[in-house]
Amino acid sequence: MANDVVTIDDLIKKVLSYNHDADIDLLKKAYTFSSEAHMSQTRIEGSPYIEHPLAVASILADMKMDTTTIAAGLLHDTVEDTITTVKDIKGLFGNDIAFLVNALTKLSKMEFMTKEEAQAENFRKMLLAMAEDVRVILIKFADRLHNMNTLEHLPDSKRKRIAAETLDIYAPIANRLGIGWLKTEFEDLSFKFLLPELYGEIVKKIAKRKEEQEGYLKEVVGEIEKRLKEENISGKVSSRVKHSYGIYQKMQKQRITFEQIHDVLGIRIITDTKANCYAVMGIIHSLWTPVPGRFKDYIGVPKSKMYQSLHRTVIGPNGERVEFKIRTEEMNRIAEDGIASHWRYKEKGAFNEKDSRYISWLRELIQSQKEFSDAKDFLEEVKGAVVPDVVYVFTPKGDIKELPVGSTPVDLAYSIHTQVGHRCVGAKVDGKIVPLKYQLRNGDTLEIITSPTHGPSRDWLKFVVTQRAKSRIKQWIKTEERKQSIELGTKLIEEDLRRHSLGPSMLKSDKMLDIAKSLGIQSLEDLFVSVGYGKLSPHQVVNKLLPEKPVEEVVPKTVKPPAEQKGISIKGIDDILYHTAKCCFPIPGDNLVGFITRGKGVTIHNRNCHNLERLAVDDARLVDVEWKQEGDTTYPARLLVETVDRPGILANLSALISSVNVNIRHIEASSTPDKKAHIGFILEVKDKKQISTLIQKIASVDGILRVKR
Repeated sequence: MANDVVTIDDLIKKVLSYNHDADIDLLKKAYTFSSEAHMSQTRIEGSPYIEHPLAVASILADMKMDTTTIAAGLLHDTVEDTITTVKDIKGLFGNDIAFLVNALTKLSKMEFMTKEEAQAENFRKMLLAMAEDVRVILIKFADRLHNMNTLEHLPDSKRKRIAAETLDIYAPIANRLGIGWLKTEFEDLSFKFLLPELYGEIVKKIAKRKEEQEGYLKEVVGEIEKRLKEENISGKVSSRVKHSYGIYQKMQKQRITFEQIHDVLGIRIITDTKANCYAVMGIIHSLWTPVPGRFKDYIGVPKSKMYQSLHRTVIGPNGERVEFKIRTEEMNRIAEDGIASHWRYKEKGAFNEKDSRYISWLRELIQSQKEFSDAKDFLEEVKGAVVPDVVYVFTPKGDIKELPVGSTPVDLAYSIHTQVGHRCVGAKVDGKIVPLKYQLRNGDTLEIITSPTHGPSRDWLKFVVTQRAKSRIKQWIKTEERKQSIELGTKLIEEDLRRHSLGPSMLKSDKMLDIAKSLGIQSLEDLFVSVGYGKLSPHQVVNKLLPEKPVEEVVPKTVKPPAEQKGISIKGIDDILYHTAKCCFPIPGDNLVGFITRGKGVTIHNRNCHNLERLAVDDARLVDVEWKQEGDTTYPARLLVETVDRPGILANLSALISSVNVNIRHIEASSTPDKKAHIGFILEVKDKKQISTLIQKIASVDGILRVKR
């Protein structure tokens, strides 16, 4: 769809096919303006830049959007990439289109410390605008889809970054907005660029399975059609293939090989009424044996994105498993197009009551976004709100609450209100007391027990799963730890002042503030916090108040870092002990961070390390770390491999690892009763690139279920 070169005539023809009253003059005007604005520009592969806005507009027309949205799609890059201003757009095309184009223009004029910070702030801007007018995200989806379809022209590192961002953020938001086809496209395209070898292998296996089972599916479809006719029930029956990323996820989640997946192919039945959906399911039950526990009724309890369907797996002919999805035409339209199915907007994309249900999660986030200190926190909260797998639980009043799979009573408490979370001391499920780390199940009725004198525990961070709960607990701990650090830092400086016969009045003097500023700290409170955490010693502070010693008395101090510290530099800190963490085995190329522990110096972690989640609730204890690779130095890295247990697998893996010039320092292996093997390697690697290449090679070996660092 997005790879074909689209002309303005193609676009107009497509729009008129579903909207005979479309404002064609507006589209022509927007095209002419965009074409002239981008005239001197080309895309990276050399094609005229205007092909991109035309492709974006064409995708929006495939989504049957209104002409205002399509015109904004044609103009979406003009303010960012040309001399055009938002004022120009407003003057020529009106407020609506100017609002949409401005919302899609990156904050390029602002200065940010890091790329991540800039990216997060741009997302915040876009999502805030989306809460006002959902067409903002629909245009961004079309823009991203065309970029993903032309990603092969970019350098490998950029390809991977864009694909990871699409998989982490765009696909889950598309899913939450109910746009099923778009979520699938985003996931498959991301998978293709992130793990190309594995993607190619799964695509081949799907095609082979489809070919093998074509006759079988025809038989099942024919049997259903015959029975529907006999029962005089309207119904369109079709077979479908699961998408490659969905199959890969299932392999990872259930730790199985492709050959062990039985429902690669499924059957969809579209009927005319809700009652007939259940009647069709009755027919399926009369023909084949249902698989226990493989039934989901999303018609009775729809998902928050308004998805409705019956899912049922049965043992079909010849003992093969077949998955059925049964729904009405309207349900199918909503399942595929979601919020985009309500494309006829009132003025400025106003939401009706039905549409509002799609973005209630975003509205809640925006209500609470003032609590986030920076855009990265907000982006993490968004990621937490768009998880694909959810459980539905009831409050004692009968209200349904939707939470991610694995959520606990503490997650539910924080979803109600921050103070309910803070004061949560216990919970009852269906009237019985359960532990706070109990994992909620579909249909649980949950009551939260609170105490006004209670506060959160750091241990909660080990089991809560929602970003909202995590951020609120961290915020509370951060505030408490800051209070304690101020007290401790003040006390330590006071004691050092006393040792040098300096009065306590110096503690809050202008001179002390000058010392803080000379150390890069802007307030006395932050100075006391730094001393309380151990980032600064009280001696470093008080020493600056003492008269300078004669030069000859100063004894130079030499600090020689241990061998493992070669190439590591810690921003703003000299002469401090540090070592690499054994929980995450960081290596050059990883995104690193140092964590300050009083009395133990700095521990270097990978920023993705699960232990940081629990430890680093306050940024004051984190320091930036740089790691420059030196020559052929190697570093320890841990790799965990899960595989089908069979003779020779360990020897094969060892040979593969040696073939890429990686030394094995240590191996641990164990097998499980279900014929799986868990193998742990500690390897000597040069950098992240080397281990990433190795992971790809191991993942493509037949029988490998999972590989991770």
